Amino acid sequence: MNKNLRWLVLFAPLVLFLLLAVFLLKGLGSDPTKLDSALINEPVPNFEAADLYDTSIVYDESVLKGKPILLNVWATWCPTCRAEHEFLNQLASEGIPIVGLNYKDDSRGKAVNWLNTLGDPYTINLFDPEGEVAFEFGVYGAPETYFIDEQGVIRYRHVGDVNARNWQSTLKPIYEQLKQEAQ
Repeated sequence: MNKNLRWLVLFAPLVLFLLLAVFLLKGLGSDPTKLDSALINEPVPNFEAADLYDTSIVYDESVLKGKPILLNVWATWCPTCRAEHEFLNQLASEGIPIVGLNYKDDSRGKAVNWLNTLGDPYTINLFDPEGEVAFEFGVYGAPETYFIDEQGVIRYRHVGDVNARNWQSTLKPIYEQLKQEAQ
């Protein structure tokens, strides 16, 4: 066997292993809730989406303007969405406006039943069965929550569930700042 080929055969697996180890270690040190979004400080994308309850009503991006609002991406197939749902109901009862984006549910009826059973914290429910609207927002999966100012500009993106702990420590101050800026 050629001397150069022997070195390649001996060291190629080692080099591949080292590259894979570096890649995996980098991933272990990252925060999965800190996904970059190119839309931060940009206007919400243009979209059209039917109302979850009434298909004759079609909304566009203007429903996300006029006051600070949360856009919550959720689905009935998402266990984390179910876990955060009770807290979203609590926020809605405190007057925090939340628009729901029902993401990739194949059945409108299943989504409506889910809200009828667990409560509906949303001022508006957008139905996005193909994930087209979510794609425009850069959604990776559910749940994700976008904080949008009164001008319709995305100011913050939260990946994962909204709960009492992260609301108090991070999310509420962001929402309160948006409210102050709107006055």
